[in-house]
Amino acid sequence: MATQTSTTSVLQQMSRIMLVKARETEEHNMPVVNLIERFNLPKGHYQLDIPKVGQMTASDLDEGIDMTDTEDINPSIVSATTAEVGLKVIVTDILLRQNNESVFSIIGRQMGTAMARKKDTDAIALFVGLNGGTEFGADGADFTLANASAAIAKAKANKMGSPLFIVHHPNAIFKFISGFSGPIASGGNLPKPFSADALTDFWTGIKVSGVPFFEDGNIQKTSGVDSGFGVIANKNAMGYLVAKGKSEERQRDISLRAWEVVVTEDYGMFEVDDGLGAALEYEIGDPATS
Repeated sequence: MATQTSTTSVLQQMSRIMLVKARETEEHNMPVVNLIERFNLPKGHYQLDIPKVGQMTASDLDEGIDMTDTEDINPSIVSATTAEVGLKVIVTDILLRQNNESVFSIIGRQMGTAMARKKDTDAIALFVGLNGGTEFGADGADFTLANASAAIAKAKANKMGSPLFIVHHPNAIFKFISGFSGPIASGGNLPKPFSADALTDFWTGIKVSGVPFFEDGNIQKTSGVDSGFGVIANKNAMGYLVAKGKSEERQRDISLRAWEVVVTEDYGMFEVDDGLGAALEYEIGDPATS
């Protein structure tokens, strides 16, 4: 019987099919990651330092009078680091001999879903730290049109930047939509910063005051209650730092009569500017369906 090696064409084909499907699935299943700013960690660096400056104020001037007021730059640094994340899949010799392309696609989709869920929940965990930890909304409150509009007005009044976006759980969005008295018209095209194809499945098709609404089922209930945290934010409020993209390695397990396929990635989610967003705490319990 021929010995399977890492250069065997069947194994190479299997890895290619799995990874292509994993990348495709992952890209299209992590809406929050696709809504925030992406950074790359330069080779040889262990962290990324992002400079920030404060807000300045311009003053009225009088003709012939020297300018006496000066403005402070108020510089600060945001530092971000990364950590490895990954998963292992065991592919048996029998499965390899069958060389069933659809099975490898299924495995790839499962891997992509797992990585997407991990990245998205890492990004969602940043919501509660925005706006100095002060959320809009409260436990027990519904995400009504009035509350959503108030959150948008408050974000704009607090100069959280433009363009803004809102992400919340599908059950919260249901409450938002059910509050409309008439049919809901599409808000038109997405703003250009959010027009990535990967976001189309999560866009509700609704914009209020120019702010698009997205759904994300990865948002979880806060422990002990039925509310969960969504977000209203500017793209630059949070960041996704990549040190090393997805890589795949294989190792033979003789006694198991299988190959271990290990996929890893080195990344980090971090807060860039907490003043550019705020968490939205609203009810996300299941609605009645009858």
